[in-house]
Formats: sequence, C-alpha cells, structure tokens
Amino acid sequence: MTAVILDDEVRGSKLLQQKLSAYTNQLEVVAIYNDPLEALANIREVNPDVLFLDVEMPELDGFQFLEKLGSISFEVIFVTAYNSYTLNALRINALDYLLKPVADDELAAAVKRLTTQLSQKQALKANPARRLPYNNKVALSTAEGVYLIKKEDIIRVEAMSNYSVFFLTENKKIMVSKTLKEFEAVLDDIFFLRVNRSAIINLEYVTKYRKGEGGTLELSDGSEIEVSASRKESVLERLFD
Repeated sequence: MTAVILDDEVRGSKLLQQKLSAYTNQLEVVAIYNDPLEALANIREVNPDVLFLDVEMPELDGFQFLEKLGSISFEVIFVTAYNSYTLNALRINALDYLLKPVADDELAAAVKRLTTQLSQKQALKANPARRLPYNNKVALSTAEGVYLIKKEDIIRVEAMSNYSVFFLTENKKIMVSKTLKEFEAVLDDIFFLRVNRSAIINLEYVTKYRKGEGGTLELSDGSEIEVSASRKESVLERLFD
C-alpha cells in the first residue's frame, strides 16, 4: 500500500512517517507535503492508496483540500490535534480519525482497517458481481415512509434544488428531501461516482462514453449525463482503469 502525508507542520509529518515505518512490510510513504496547494497540484500523479490528512492548515484546511480535489480514489485518514471535526469526517466517509499525538495502538488499528478496506476494493474490482454482505442498502425517507433500496438497483441520483431524485431499475423513481452532497458519502465509492454538480451515477450502468470537453455518459436506462470538465479525468480513470 502507498501513502501520502499532508500536514503543514514539518515536525508532525516527520513524526507520523516515523511511526508508519513500523509497517514498512505493509505500507510505503511515497510523498510528504507540508503545503496543501503543493499537494493539490501533485497528489493525483502520485495516486496513493491512502492520504493521512491534517485538518487545520493555512490557505486550505483538510476539508477544503478534499473539496477542491473533487472525486478521489484513495482512502482518507485524518490526523489532527482537534476532536471537533469527527462529524465532518464521518460525512465524507473518512476511513479513520486519529488524534495527535497518535497512539501506537490506534495507528495499528487504522492500518489494519486500511488493509481490510483495500482488500475488499480489490476483490470487488476483480469480480464486480460480488457484493459485500453488509451496508448494501440505502434508507430513503419520504412522506410515505422509509424505502430500503439495494445499492445495485440505483442507476443514478440527480439533484433538484434541495431534493435528490433516485432513478432506479424497473423505471422506479423516488424523491427525497436531502441534498445530493448528503448522499455522496453514503453511496459506495466502488460503484458510484459524482460526475458533475448535480448527478451521481452507478458505473455499472454506463453503456457508452461520448467524447467532449467533459464528455457525456449514456446509461442503460437511456439517460445522458454530462461530465464536468474538472471530473473528466477521474471518470475516465474509473471507467477504463
């Protein structure tokens, strides 16, 4: 596994690198950044398996960094001196949240969790038909009641003001009074990808990519979804990797 560390404090990044050296048979630190703007410009080229990310940094905090980066393929483990950001970390589906100074047992647990997560990702890539036995449904609360929807039945989700519309197999449609951003962390990043400001698509239902500035995706239900130029690279990487 390859790792990148982003921490504006040189001492903090070096200390974490030293602690991670205990896992050299499992994990290699391939880059350390003390400037979030430098990391923003280079991290996609490095393409790590995991980013150990500080929260409070000048110019961009950890959450702003991820927002500017857009869609990501790596796991995120926050490493911070503050415990007030745990809810935000959960919302973006971070793998772990470690408090400084990082305890050895907590770091060991995080590395173990990372190993398990990446193994599951590889298994799913090798056999997309294989589904994990847990977390395979999404609860959609409407005025009529709560629908429990299998993730594999979701073709796409589109934003409509402060609502999200789920387009499902068998021409079913459900509207929920939550924003698209709230569902971005809920939907499994193995199969789902946000391709523009107003749409998340299930990659399993993509039938064609049509070239353009960002391009257009054709889905199996006949819909056509434009890809924003800023997300084109990550979309093509996920489709054709």
